[in-house]
Amino acid sequence: MTNEKSLAPEKEKRKSDKKVEKSAGAGFQLAQIRIFIAEVKSEFGKVTWPNRKNTAGSALLVVILVTIMSLYLGAVDLALGKLISYILK
Repeated sequence: MTNEKSLAPEKEKRKSDKKVEKSAGAGFQLAQIRIFIAEVKSEFGKVTWPNRKNTAGSALLVVILVTIMSLYLGAVDLALGKLISYILK
């Protein structure tokens, strides 16, 4: 069984942790921003970027699929519109 005295230090620790969290999130410093930008540049250097051929092929595929989907949805919309118009007349 725990007593109140053993719980008191834990409560105080939680309160101090909350204060630290609030003060840490209070604002950015210029040094932190510079460190963040340097880390981002470092991570971008590790990325394997697609070449021009892969990018163009993927873009073309997206354009073709969007065109097909828009034609399909346009046809369905037109058909349903005519069907509703026929039913309501």
